[in-house]
Amino acid sequence: MGALTPGAAARVRVPASSANLGPGFDSVGLALGLWDEYAVEVLPEAGRLEVVLAGQGAGELATDGRHLVAARLREALEACGVGWLQGYGLRLTCANTIPMSAGMGSSASAIVGGLGLGFALVREGGLTDADLGLVNTHAGVAEGHPDNSSASVWGGLTVSWMPGPQVVRTARPAVHPDVVPVVLVPADQRLDTATARAVLGPTVPRPDAVRQAGRAALLVHALTTEPALLLDATSDWLHQEQRRAAYPVTMGAVDTLRGLGHAAVVSGAGPTVLCLTTTDLAPTVVAEARTWGRGWRVLTPGIPGRGLHVPAAPEPR
Repeated sequence: MGALTPGAAARVRVPASSANLGPGFDSVGLALGLWDEYAVEVLPEAGRLEVVLAGQGAGELATDGRHLVAARLREALEACGVGWLQGYGLRLTCANTIPMSAGMGSSASAIVGGLGLGFALVREGGLTDADLGLVNTHAGVAEGHPDNSSASVWGGLTVSWMPGPQVVRTARPAVHPDVVPVVLVPADQRLDTATARAVLGPTVPRPDAVRQAGRAALLVHALTTEPALLLDATSDWLHQEQRRAAYPVTMGAVDTLRGLGHAAVVSGAGPTVLCLTTTDLAPTVVAEARTWGRGWRVLTPGIPGRGLHVPAAPEPR
């Protein structure tokens, strides 16, 4: 196995994501224009790992090899034949803006970011499409459901599936230019994915499965071709209602917006609400949400057309 050269460095940016979008449970993801940034620098002291955190998670998350970004950085390096901290050290810096445990893919972004950092460091700064494909596979396998991670890798709208336990496939339909996401984050509320998944039953009634399949197909059509159908296309029978008791405030907001004709859903495992609207109606959704008071953070992050990437170096002054 090889060692890294002291002074070598890499940096990546990774977007947030929303998953499910109503009926696309564990398969459909949408990148959101909130970004975490990760950087790594190779140190001369063998075995040393320094983790520096800023923003979301600072003071809460581990600052050693247990940190999610560090763990996936290690995975990527070892996949490239580089022994972990053998003959070198690392300084990992994480600048996080994606809310944690909010249903916006913060853990998936961390996984994608750590993997991307490792490949970028070995490749001396760049990431090819082949590298992104490797990150997509490693991240999807790590998550077990590649909806969030694939959106963070590729950007835009993704539909992902796993034909085998170590295989991830992703299609990337083009989002209709009129589609606008409005993101509503309830203040002081968190819900980890494991808790949200624990309330789901082991079986689904056949009529619900049939309806869900039809709406999932319609969802892709509405997002890419006919946004006027988004309200019907975002109906769900598999997970949102079953989780109502876990986030009643969230479901109340979803009910209110859908009652007004807007395509609101629970973002991922919640408690964030995602409203898929259009350019002309987005101001109406924002105005409605602002009447709810200070308990809600209202965002219009856009849908980035790219996901994981190495940012351009700043221009010299």
